Amino acid sequence: MRVVIAEDAVLLRDGIARLLKDYGHEVVGSYGDASLLMESIAELNPDLAILDVRMPPTHSDEGLRAAIALRKERPNFPVLMLSQYVEERFASELIAAGTAGLGYLLKERVADVREFVEAAQRVADGGTVLDPEVVTQILARSRHHKPLNSLSPREREVLTLMAQGFSNSAIAQALTVTEGAVEKHTSSIFTKLNLTPDENEHRRVLAVLMFLQAPI
Repeated sequence: MRVVIAEDAVLLRDGIARLLKDYGHEVVGSYGDASLLMESIAELNPDLAILDVRMPPTHSDEGLRAAIALRKERPNFPVLMLSQYVEERFASELIAAGTAGLGYLLKERVADVREFVEAAQRVADGGTVLDPEVVTQILARSRHHKPLNSLSPREREVLTLMAQGFSNSAIAQALTVTEGAVEKHTSSIFTKLNLTPDENEHRRVLAVLMFLQAPI
């Protein structure tokens, strides 16, 4: 996996680069601001971009804007966002354009090296990885959204894991149930959220988007 990194905290940037290399991945670009990363994409052609949400010069949303622009130019280009705190608005705005090849993690997750590297690989492979804390906060405020309010506690658990990028088999393992049981729960979720089969849409992604974009 070829990776480019944009993170203005030098120690964290170097630390991420080092641990990725330790796991056999190649860091082809490492930058202190998002604009330099954007300029390098066409030349370096990486498999994954890792960006901090808040970067110079204003430390507001430069990394987020760069990620949105990058995925607009290159649909579903794998991007893993890092954030110091849970920022639901930023997460929802990025996710609105599509969840394939997308990750949003709190920086503290980097401390769990194996989990972080596995998350990076999952995003590079086209999967979705959302920090459990982000999902928990979004779930808390989504309880007042009527379609979601119809879900049972177990269906909420399943949808929460879906939003974190878990497959049905991974959900079954996490909840200690059969994969068949998970399939029944997902089918019920789709029905309650009025998501009918459509060859042009992925109901799993639509369910997650409804979950993440529920009004505050």
